[in-house]
Formats: sequence, structure tokens, C-alpha cells
Amino acid sequence: MTTFDGAALRRAFAHVPSGVVAICADTGSERIGMAASTFVPVSLDPPLVAFCVQNSSATWPKLAARPRLGISVLNSDGAARGLAAKDGDRFAGVDTETRDGGALFVAGCSVQMNVSIEQQVPAGDHAIVVLRVHELLCDDTGTEPIVFHRSAFRRLVAS
Repeated sequence: MTTFDGAALRRAFAHVPSGVVAICADTGSERIGMAASTFVPVSLDPPLVAFCVQNSSATWPKLAARPRLGISVLNSDGAARGLAAKDGDRFAGVDTETRDGGALFVAGCSVQMNVSIEQQVPAGDHAIVVLRVHELLCDDTGTEPIVFHRSAFRRLVAS
């Protein structure tokens, strides 16, 4: 093993495929959202999920202030690219649905979770955000999710 720098670590992390979710809220006057490729299930009892967010995110503090957030497992690289953008209308061309407490969902996703923040844990240049699931929609007949692998959005193909 050799020593490594941030660029080498980023390349190594890119080899690990991960699901892509939208984390969104509706304030009543604006839609706020971001994409994350660090989403993981955490616990069945209580129902918890988590994702990681950069400490430098300008979007996360706005989302963190909301009582409820919507998690949508994305099946479109267009929605993922828009929500990952640094500026502009992140929701251009993306149909959304708002539910209780301002949880905002990307329409047509096969998994949607209405969540609230349970805990935030500092972790280097990121925070690990643990979310409690209050409501769940899981459509097993829905479209397949996309994954993020080697810095690109990809579709799963059954072998």
C-alpha cells in the first residue's frame, strides 16, 4: 500500500456504485432540493435511513430547517443532474408532489419516504444525517433506480 491524496481517494470511492436520492422540501413559496449518492438504510425499528452531506453545502441548512423532508429514490439522470446543480432552477422539467409538513417528492419514483431529522453527526468534511421515516410509498412495479458509479449516472441491468 502507498500513501494517497484526496484525488486518489475520490477515484477509489468512484468505484463503489451507490443509489441516488433526491432530498427535498416545499416551503410554500419555494422548492428546495438536492441529490445525494450516499443514502443508506439504517434501522427497521425505529425506521431510520441516513445520508452524508458536505459541510460546505449551501442547500442543506435550508433543508435542515424544515420539519419534514421528502426522499425520492431517483430513476432519472435528468432529475439527478438538475438537483445536483450548483445554481439555476434545480427543478426545471421535474414534476413534484408536496405532502404533509412540506415533504416534497419527485413524481414517478418507485420509493418515496416522508422523513424528519433524527440526528446529525460530524464526520470530517461531511455530516452524517440520520432521518426517521414517518411515511413510505414503495411501488414494486415502478421503474428501476439509477446508480452513481465512476462519476456517471447509470441504469442497473439484470444479468
